[in-house]
Amino acid sequence: MSEQQPQPDEDDAPRGRDDADRFAGTKDEDLRSRDVTEGADRAPHRSMFRAMGFDDEDLSSPIVGVPNPAADITPCNVHLDDVADAALDGIDAAGGMPIEFGTVTISDAISMGTEGMKASLISREVIADSVELVSFGERMDALVTVAGCDKNLPGMMMASIRTDLPSVFLYGGSIMPGQHDGRDVTIVQVFEGVGAYAEGDMSGEELDDLERHACPGAGSCGGMFTANTMASISEALGLAPLGSASPPAEDEERYAVAERAGELVVDCIRNDRRPSDILSRKSFENAIALQTAMGGSTNAVLHLLALAAEADVDLSIGDFDEISRRTPKIANLQPGGSRVMNDLHEIGGVPVVIRRLLDAGLFHGDAMTVTGRTIEEELAELDANGDLPADETIEADFLYPVDDPKEAEGAIKILRGNLAPDGAVLKVTGDDAFYHEGPARIFEDEEAAMEYVQSGAIDSGDVIVIRNEGPTGGPGMREMLGVTAAVVGAGHEDDVALLTDGRFSGGTRGPMIGHIAPEAAVGGPIGLIEDGDHITVDIPNRDLSVDLSDDELEARADGWETPDPAYGGGVLAKYGRDFASASIGAVTNPRLTPDE
Repeated sequence: MSEQQPQPDEDDAPRGRDDADRFAGTKDEDLRSRDVTEGADRAPHRSMFRAMGFDDEDLSSPIVGVPNPAADITPCNVHLDDVADAALDGIDAAGGMPIEFGTVTISDAISMGTEGMKASLISREVIADSVELVSFGERMDALVTVAGCDKNLPGMMMASIRTDLPSVFLYGGSIMPGQHDGRDVTIVQVFEGVGAYAEGDMSGEELDDLERHACPGAGSCGGMFTANTMASISEALGLAPLGSASPPAEDEERYAVAERAGELVVDCIRNDRRPSDILSRKSFENAIALQTAMGGSTNAVLHLLALAAEADVDLSIGDFDEISRRTPKIANLQPGGSRVMNDLHEIGGVPVVIRRLLDAGLFHGDAMTVTGRTIEEELAELDANGDLPADETIEADFLYPVDDPKEAEGAIKILRGNLAPDGAVLKVTGDDAFYHEGPARIFEDEEAAMEYVQSGAIDSGDVIVIRNEGPTGGPGMREMLGVTAAVVGAGHEDDVALLTDGRFSGGTRGPMIGHIAPEAAVGGPIGLIEDGDHITVDIPNRDLSVDLSDDELEARADGWETPDPAYGGGVLAKYGRDFASASIGAVTNPRLTPDE
């Protein structure tokens, strides 16, 4: 008779089984984290977790990753540790095991106008890749993705979609406006002040005072620029709860939003609710409708195309123009107007705009959200809780009725023509009927164009063309708020157009047309035009053309040679090699990049 083997004490039993009923919609064995927390052979893994202070209760719970791009490099992100802490508390209280990890960020405003801006769009890809890698490698069950500066937001949302883990998107919130000369100001006014100073229209003392007061604290840039546009869009997509985008960065309400995100992600785990259950063609149509109605950033075109590609949702650049034509512009926020995100927050936030679009039949109320309820049901919930003011009580000079809008069409226009066969993107911040003809002033990079503008050589009627700044050619598709703001600051907002295969900041205003595709570096027509060629910008007819015949363009193309890459090695060379066209979102995920 063999000797009876000792039975393990209850405390020595494998972790995770007793609490399975807490996550009724997700079978305990389906939790990916069980790969590293359950079974005798995982004792070494649990030992590593215990070294970091995790206990038995933690190890029996789903692991929720909290990627956090907190950094002292930008006010957009400087406070994100506090925001993430509130999310961690919410996860822990709801029965999850929160694990925070870091990822990169680039300050667009600080890198603007420098070679360093080439890193900005690349950081979107690095963020998505890094969050995917950590969550895959460490067998995480869910994500609360935290974001502050511009490319953080799409990068985090791309990661959630790509991993298809139960996820809640959490924005860090907007900066409050600064005060200068008795008016609200943002960083955009400082960039435009540079142009005014160069023209002699602003003194050095005034520019210095503006610099010192434009950014009073933490948070993302205040207008309907890229960060606030993408935060608003996260609500329209259903990846973030309604009302979560607008609370300011340093407001107590921002931390309540963060704690709720932590609680909500555990509910998503319980009910096995994933991005693939939320996102649909309707979600993306809602996002575009909101973008165009609010006058959101042109960058959202690039990012929504990338997000849709990750989600396997059929979306093209032409959809933006189609939806913009039927969706009036009803919000007049910076850069087109004078108000900022906090002003929108004070009247009820993004849900106020969504409700007006929904009531007008311009929004899909049956699109799903991260809460497990539809957009329409979420609006009803906010109304029942007293969190959504009655529309008739809202008094705001920057928000218009749908039947009496600021502009009859949305702010985003997609132009085509022999200069942009695959499309170009414009955000109208002035006259919807803008038409411009003029001679091309060709610059091979942003620096040369900026020197031209600041020298005072710019003439009324000019069409400034900046090329070799596309996803491949830059590489990285630099934003050009410095040069566009200098043009506006020099008094040429309405009589000079600027074209580029690069990008613009969400703070750009005026007739500035970007994302021209194909780009110069791959032989696009923008790389073939010459100084003095006659260019037409016709917004009503969505035309962007150069006065050259097909035969002339073809003859120039015959003499064109592929340029050498701008960088021979390192991260810029790698991503420059991998970027697809801006017309499909400048994606680098091999699954989404079409064969050439």
